[in-house]
Amino acid sequence: MNWTVHQSIVIHQLRVENVSNSSVLQIGTSGQISSLSNLYNTGGFAGPAPEPVGVPLPAPIVPLPSPARLPVS
Repeated sequence: MNWTVHQSIVIHQLRVENVSNSSVLQIGTSGQISSLSNLYNTGGFAGPAPEPVGVPLPAPIVPLPSPARLPVS
């Protein structure tokens, strides 16, 4: 069976509290969402990268607000 869906979506404000590596944010409809995760070691590395020494970290380009504390009930 085939379905045809016509949509008109207006978003005035969208707040996303958390994002993780496997998050999906969907607005509207989707026939099927399939998960896919690939991990490649194209450089042939055998261990973690060494820590940088004496290199100052740059300031963030976009300052982020502190996480909001929600009251516990």
